[in-house]
Amino acid sequence: MKESLKIENLTKTYGKSRGVELINLNIEKGTVYGFIGPNGAGKSTTIKCIMNLINRNSGNIYIEENLIGKGNDKIKERIGYLPSEIHLYDDLKVKDMLIYSASFYKKDCSSKIEELVKRLEIDTSKKVDELSLGNLKKVGIVIALMHNPEIIIMDEATSGLDPLMQEIFYEILEEEKKNGKTIFFSSHILSEVSRICDKVAIIKEGKIVSIEDIDNLSNSNFIKGKIKSENIEEIISGLKLKIINKNANEIEFVYPDDINSLLQAFSKHKIDKLTLEEPSLEEIFMHYYK
Repeated sequence: MKESLKIENLTKTYGKSRGVELINLNIEKGTVYGFIGPNGAGKSTTIKCIMNLINRNSGNIYIEENLIGKGNDKIKERIGYLPSEIHLYDDLKVKDMLIYSASFYKKDCSSKIEELVKRLEIDTSKKVDELSLGNLKKVGIVIALMHNPEIIIMDEATSGLDPLMQEIFYEILEEEKKNGKTIFFSSHILSEVSRICDKVAIIKEGKIVSIEDIDNLSNSNFIKGKIKSENIEEIISGLKLKIINKNANEIEFVYPDDINSLLQAFSKHKIDKLTLEEPSLEEIFMHYYK
């Protein structure tokens, strides 16, 4: 399948401070690609480099085989971008802000604007500086999608949206995907990534630590368990357990390997209580974060 977005060895540093290092991603056309990690992991830095809003130290970024750099800003017309923080003209009414944003595109955006405004329940008569965080984010969503872009890049898109509006937003993204759009979706909320994404890249401290299909993660060999024993420290020594909770004689854990090897290790010790179950996708992701 053809790649819509390709990142090769992207590195960006801020003086002596860490940014991102040797990021490599291949995002196929028509997929919803999750980009997850805790706040400060490097998600926004990567996206700002894609949008050419900050200069990268090294590496290349391609939008449908076109190298992103100086002199080819026209390629951005094919991208819809929602930043994590929305900054608009405070003294404009929402209606005028949308008209102004649409003026940058050589196409009629009015029907798409009208549809999204209605679905997202936006009051276009208000001034921008009167909007709550959630309503500001909704206006940002309209601006990102109004020109029917081929590639949609969203950074922490649902922050500020109430649960009902989040559901409407997910429906909009699912429709965009059905229409063949490519969506690059950055988030630190694991449940929403598992809800809408086909594939996910997990970033930690500026580096990609894993790239996984959502279905493969769901069907992986990860085991969640709880074990109680007076010899708990001896039992867990040498095992690749990711500890979720720990008390004096009891731990809750995720184990990223075959269950038989775990049971074999446990059989050598006196155990008071043991429970094993399949972990949630969120608990699997947490294995990569810790």
